[in-house]
Amino acid sequence: MTAATGDDRTGPGLSNRHQNDALLVLADGTVFEGEAMGAVTAVATGEVVFNTVLSGYQEVITDPSYAGQVIAFTYPHIGNYGISEADSESARPFCRGVIVRELARRPSNWRSTVDMDTWLVAHGVPGITGIDTRRLTRHIREAGSMPCAFGTADEATLKAAARAEKGTDGIDLVAGVTTPVRYTTGDGPLRVVAYDFGIKKSILHQLGAIATVEVVPASTPAHELLLNPPDGVFLSNGPGDPAAVTYAIGNIASLLGQVPVFGICLGHQLLATALGGTTYKLPFGHHGGNHPVQRLRDGAVEITSQNHNYAVAQGSLHSADVTHVNLNDGVLEGLRCRDIPAFSVQYHPEAGPGPHDARYLFEEFRELMARAQTH
Repeated sequence: MTAATGDDRTGPGLSNRHQNDALLVLADGTVFEGEAMGAVTAVATGEVVFNTVLSGYQEVITDPSYAGQVIAFTYPHIGNYGISEADSESARPFCRGVIVRELARRPSNWRSTVDMDTWLVAHGVPGITGIDTRRLTRHIREAGSMPCAFGTADEATLKAAARAEKGTDGIDLVAGVTTPVRYTTGDGPLRVVAYDFGIKKSILHQLGAIATVEVVPASTPAHELLLNPPDGVFLSNGPGDPAAVTYAIGNIASLLGQVPVFGICLGHQLLATALGGTTYKLPFGHHGGNHPVQRLRDGAVEITSQNHNYAVAQGSLHSADVTHVNLNDGVLEGLRCRDIPAFSVQYHPEAGPGPHDARYLFEEFRELMARAQTH
């Protein structure tokens, strides 16, 4: 398919469009032609980002970190092995939509229980297929992530919707994905409290091997946790702008020095902010399963799974050391406090989907909690 600017034509003039024809319109006016899939709608909006994974599309779509965003997959064939509910990372997708080059209509996998299109319909997730995702990705890399609109409406309607979409800056998206009630999972010997900023099931699986995990809502006050101090506190992944989750920053600051803390992704950004650091938005974020990260203590390189649009500013932390850096662009990927038991990484050590190079970090969290018990 080809793309054109919004000035080349108008929606009402496309009298020969079929019922399932759809358009993707970016906030800068760029237009792509395609076909509606999933929960077909006239207008869907969100911030468009691209993900480079070759497999694991179900895990990506069900990652709550994508709240507020529309996911464009760079791999051309999506849906070829269908859907298995056991692979979902949350109870339902929180993303605003899905963009693919070609949607497989006949999945082939013995574990599959339903095809992707039917599954998207069941969860109310709209999508668009037939898009030139290579061109879309190149455009996002040059212009940056931006709001978009897609659906069966005419071009003028979609263009107005794209320009009206607020994106993710300054918006607390965590409140829409966190658990409303506490619950417990895992059977490990330690006791961990996990703040749910958009936590994934594969993270809970890793934590559950080392601890009994009490998952709490994102706004749970720190003083409630300290009434019966756990062996450690975990700060989960989650969507959006860390600066907008002010209540979490205050709670984390109150916990530092009281209990061991481990954070990933948004949890990493929130920990850094609580330590006095600053965050900023990347041009198009890191979304994929093959990002090389160097561990500075020994120079080892880990291939990592990543999903974030914000990052911690280099040089903004004065009470912690940088432990990892992204070899693609130098982004700060890990930190460790000097005087208190707390560390974090920007990427996803649970890797669902992705390589398992960084799963040793859960063992480091266990060791950190064990050392704290002896002091």
